[in-house]
Amino acid sequence: MWIVLVMMMIVLLLVCAMLFLRITQLQKEVDIYNPLVEAGKNIRDIVYYCETVPKLKYRYLSPSVNNVIGPNTLEEHLKNPELIYDIVHPDDIEILKKKQLGELNFNEPIRVRYRNHLGEYVWFEEYATPLYKNGKYVAVQGVFRNIDEVVTLQQQLEYKSTHDSLTGLFNRYYFHSKMDDYNKQDISIAVIVGDLDELKAINDKYGHQLGDQLISEAAKCLNICSEQEVTVARLGGDEFAILLPEVTVSEVEQYIRDLERNLLQVDGELSFSSIQMSLGYEFSDSSFGVMEKLFNKADANMYRNKRKKKSLSEV
Repeated sequence: MWIVLVMMMIVLLLVCAMLFLRITQLQKEVDIYNPLVEAGKNIRDIVYYCETVPKLKYRYLSPSVNNVIGPNTLEEHLKNPELIYDIVHPDDIEILKKKQLGELNFNEPIRVRYRNHLGEYVWFEEYATPLYKNGKYVAVQGVFRNIDEVVTLQQQLEYKSTHDSLTGLFNRYYFHSKMDDYNKQDISIAVIVGDLDELKAINDKYGHQLGDQLISEAAKCLNICSEQEVTVARLGGDEFAILLPEVTVSEVEQYIRDLERNLLQVDGELSFSSIQMSLGYEFSDSSFGVMEKLFNKADANMYRNKRKKKSLSEV
């Protein structure tokens, strides 16, 4: 009889030990989630803990996601975590996929755009921590913060630092930075320099307001003739410059003919129907190390053409 009692005691002790271990394990999980839950209650950022294998599964997602992304987001995404791929910006999908696979550099903040319930893409910055089990990436936890206003301000400042305020063209700083880029490449390229012929006379006769309109209309003509890879800049005053990469001489000459035709057919608010601009260009089969030389030659050619036009008008 006593043997049966001893066996029952041993079994009872084993059960108690197993229950204790399970309670300890559950407490550890609670200890992991508690900081996230408390943080989620007190901040407007999105806090989450998500398993990545065998499939995405949120262990925690803060209710603040409803305020940031839109109503019912919490419930919908807890049920189906894959919905995150439906609201991420198409250009940021690869970032999300790499995060799910644990292939990102988690030491750096992650910037992605998510679409809110208004259909607007909002910039978020995320600080994520990968979690491993037996050396295998199994989960990720982190905090999303809305940085849309910061990014918008940053983009505005970057735009102002690289664009001319009057015309919206690139400015001298950006133009020379592109020259530096092409200096390190080996592609065919042409540099075109343009200078308005009548700006001083218009400023003196009609005032600087009309002179600014002339500069703006000239900039529009330059932009109309340009494609995405072409760099059009206002270097200052009435001087403009253009970089045409990966072109032939015949293509450059055709570009200039099209530009001159557009300048002669202005459809703007000016009191005259054409814009007089002197142009000069220089071409090279290789841009490597010759950009400054090309610019100086194009500039000299422009002034030669300007003097030639002036002498013809005086005859």
